[in-house]
Amino acid sequence: MKLSAKADYAVRAVLVLAAHEGEGSLKGELVARAQDLPLKFVENILGELKHAGVVASQRGPEGGYRLAVPASQVSLAEVIRIVDGPIAAVAGVRPDEVTYPPGAEALPGVWLEARGMLRSVLETTTFADLVERSRVLAGQGDRRAPRTPAPARTRPNHR
Repeated sequence: MKLSAKADYAVRAVLVLAAHEGEGSLKGELVARAQDLPLKFVENILGELKHAGVVASQRGPEGGYRLAVPASQVSLAEVIRIVDGPIAAVAGVRPDEVTYPPGAEALPGVWLEARGMLRSVLETTTFADLVERSRVLAGQGDRRAPRTPAPARTRPNHR
């Protein structure tokens, strides 16, 4: 899965709003600073999410952004689709519309299965779930083992 920077920023911005659900509006600067994101990028993303009905905004000194719907009703998939379009396209085409020449007929079915698996996670994970997971991990001091990069694979030199 390749997640664009825009989708990553959108998910993180909505996560900040979800973590502050019920506390009123948050300034765009606070949302951006909370996740160390570029302010202009975050404001553009929040504008897209507002247009889609996920985020609401309020002007004025007490203004800012908040979720327009409960965090428990917004999935990761919904936010990703708003800013990036369909999930798991193959070269910009929906997996069910991809065709291949003879010898690769099985690939579209595999792409559909992969998309289904990805969607099953992204569509069932809500921002309320993420807030809870983050709180649990923060309470544990995030005791997960740090990830180390896998050693680079080298290809044998066949000359």
